[in-house]
Amino acid sequence: MRGVIQRVTEARVVVAGAVKGAIQADCSCSWPSKKQTAWRIIEWLSGKIVRLRIFRDAGGVMNGSVQEARGGILVVSQFTLFASTKKGNRPSYSRAARPERAIPL
Repeated sequence: MRGVIQRVTEARVVVAGAVKGAIQADCSCSWPSKKQTAWRIIEWLSGKIVRLRIFRDAGGVMNGSVQEARGGILVVSQFTLFASTKKGNRPSYSRAARPERAIPL
């Protein structure tokens, strides 16, 4: 499983001009789904993300988690993270899950 986790000052997802999700000063995660992604992997990764020590604590050290900060996480499905560029000049997305599988995940 691959993903991109960022601390952000703000983030939002806009689809057809409508805001579908937004957060302030928390975490943004781009999360791809492979064809074989299982719910147990999603549960493990979700737990890992909320416990990552990527926020400053009272002492100014990156020792706090988004869970401890009671922050939010905006998760964005990002199938392009599974692009394979090994052959030719056109990326292959054959390992990415189809929307009917990825959306529920």
